[in-house]
Amino acid sequence: MEEKVELSRPLVVGHKRDGRSCYDREAKRELVEACLRPGISIARMALEHGVNANLLRRWIEQYREIQTPVAAAHPLPAFIPVVTTVAPEPTALALSVVFPNGVKLDLSGMDSAALPQLLTYLVRLPCSASIPG
Repeated sequence: MEEKVELSRPLVVGHKRDGRSCYDREAKRELVEACLRPGISIARMALEHGVNANLLRRWIEQYREIQTPVAAAHPLPAFIPVVTTVAPEPTALALSVVFPNGVKLDLSGMDSAALPQLLTYLVRLPCSASIPG
């Protein structure tokens, strides 16, 4: 259950010529801080104090901008340290294949960079129709 928040001073202190209200800064701050408490409904607080909920949300955003440090106050460093790493040595393949026609293909120790070229070459070889099924 939400508690009723009483402000220490009146929120509205006057009106402009166009009918808009003038608000007391200290009362606005108290209202915003009350809205930031856990479990407090901003819409309910706005209704209780005669303020539009969107206006109260804008006040809350402005309050948070003032309270949180601006990113410009903490500029990023001009230089970022470069970390060098040693690339792992290429691994040798260990592949042996025995085809149904008895042909053996041993790729042990072959460089992995040469494998695509070898596979392309093998694909282009004609297939023998004499191999039993």
